[in-house]
Amino acid sequence: MDCLAERKADGLSNAFRGQGSPAARCDSKLSIEHKLDQVFQCWGYHRIITSTVEHLSTLIAGGAIEQSTVIELQSTQAERLGLRPELTASIARAAVTRMADMTHPQRLYYSANVFRRADKGSHGGQQEHYQTGVELLGAGGSLADAEILLLLADCLSSLNLHSWHVVLGDAGLTQSMLLPFPAEMRQKVRQAIARLDRVAIEALPLAPALRRRALLLLDLRGRPEDILQLVSQLDLSVEQRSTVAALKSLIAILQETAKTAEGKATTIPSLVLDLSLLKPFDYYTGIVFEVVGDTELGRQVIGQGGRYDNLLGVFHPEQRSYPGIGFSLNIEALQQVLAARRQLPQALPAADWLVVPTEAPAAAAAFAYAQKIRTAANLVRVEVHLAEPTAPQAIRELARSRQISRIAWMRRRVCRKLKPSIRLV
Repeated sequence: MDCLAERKADGLSNAFRGQGSPAARCDSKLSIEHKLDQVFQCWGYHRIITSTVEHLSTLIAGGAIEQSTVIELQSTQAERLGLRPELTASIARAAVTRMADMTHPQRLYYSANVFRRADKGSHGGQQEHYQTGVELLGAGGSLADAEILLLLADCLSSLNLHSWHVVLGDAGLTQSMLLPFPAEMRQKVRQAIARLDRVAIEALPLAPALRRRALLLLDLRGRPEDILQLVSQLDLSVEQRSTVAALKSLIAILQETAKTAEGKATTIPSLVLDLSLLKPFDYYTGIVFEVVGDTELGRQVIGQGGRYDNLLGVFHPEQRSYPGIGFSLNIEALQQVLAARRQLPQALPAADWLVVPTEAPAAAAAFAYAQKIRTAANLVRVEVHLAEPTAPQAIRELARSRQISRIAWMRRRVCRKLKPSIRLV
């Protein structure tokens, strides 16, 4: 067999093709996931893969997750099955069985799809989403909370995403401040605060003192130092004061990290303290947070997380619990934010080589030579021309239109073997 290598004469660069195609969008998602995987691994986290289909009892996490959010599957078994609406409960179930045999903490990360029912009235709404995130199991306290927030910041920095901030709350503190409300009104107050719905609070049949308390909770958001000073002046229990002290400690750690010489290279999250922040999943016990990205179309939640110190006990055979904290990032939301800023490729990278069998008997040699090129360097994209033998000029036009920078012609005639110089363009 004979091969002749030809480099494209017009000097076209190895640009992107297929702009806006579904494959290009998939490629950009994989690019985001790959960058985040590298950050997770640098922080000592290891990948975990859990089942897409779980028993309903696992998915609702002891009642912490509303059953109505789970997409159930038809099953002939007595046990009801569903698609996971989030990853934390599934990872907690998988991890708790081996916690006794492993050193603490466990640092785990994942990239997977989750499924949730679309909102009522949302015809054809998206029910499948793609997430990546981490779970830090077996570590409690401010240091673990700080690690998660600093890791989150490092992730977004790796994507060159800078216009974002963290809205930080504390589920335990906020829930405890709701206890003075009558039991029959507590959930309505909670929902109104979670929606930041001042009108709904004003309309609730509350005593004047309780209405003022609800409106105060609604307004407890702003600079962390200011909000913590305001909360410290309230009539708090010993446990509530301990939570406020822990929040102060967390913020101090983040601020001190930024002041160190090494910390100058560390991205510190911009924080807004919001003690009205309540999450839909009820397993959170400590800090909770949302990651908000600023876009031309407004602000968009691109991630969320929090501490859940009782969740692992739900799945432990002896109800023994371990502290846990984590976060998830919405890959589609990140893709939208980065694409709007033109920080993602809108098309697929072109192949580096097109190997062309000039006649039918040269097909086997074409496949063999293509494989030789692929193994000669790291990530060289090589395609074999699969159409019937075509005029050389037509092949060159095809390569030019697809931004392919080199062509290898494979002929049946035996002659010297060409050893092309392989390089990424």
